Amino acid sequence: MFEFLFSQYKNYPAYEIALELTAILFGLLSVWFAKKNNILVFPTGIINTAIYVYLLWKWSLLGDMMINFYYVIMSIYGWYIWTRKKDNVDEFPISRITSSEIKKGMLLFLASIALVISVYIFFDKLTHWTSYIDTFVTGIFFVGMWLMARRKIENWILWIIGDIISIPMYFAKGYTFTSIQYVFFTIIAIYGYLEWKKILQQKTN
Repeated sequence: MFEFLFSQYKNYPAYEIALELTAILFGLLSVWFAKKNNILVFPTGIINTAIYVYLLWKWSLLGDMMINFYYVIMSIYGWYIWTRKKDNVDEFPISRITSSEIKKGMLLFLASIALVISVYIFFDKLTHWTSYIDTFVTGIFFVGMWLMARRKIENWILWIIGDIISIPMYFAKGYTFTSIQYVFFTIIAIYGYLEWKKILQQKTN
């Protein structure tokens, strides 16, 4: 069983395995801090995604690399948004998505898919079924990250969907550690949604 799950790592350089495990640790911390509505979600997330940008570039997973580069940018944006206060109150508290944001999210979803497909075609990487799924998941995660930066509770729904799809996808690609990471991401995201929902209900009561 162990050999079946991790045999692909036998030819990996030790430093790449160490980097992947480090990225996973900070990724789990980031999702945990997001669940707790804690601003540390962003610095831990930046470390996680910056490491993955390098690893995914090495592994020629361009769509995944673009997702993580986008995460770095959106984490900086979210970090700024979450620090903004008005009369010592968060200017962007946890809230529900508006009709305007739904339209913007749909545009972002379509634009991100178009961008990733263009990159895959340009580099002749649209050759495996995982590439097509990767493109779809990219769109989901792009919108999810944008909504999280704006503290919209619906971000958790997108994370849950994208995480569930990512579990078998990364395993099929041969990255078992990362696949296992998404199992934990899914669990934490479910609890994150429930915790944010409770906070939102307390505000409206």
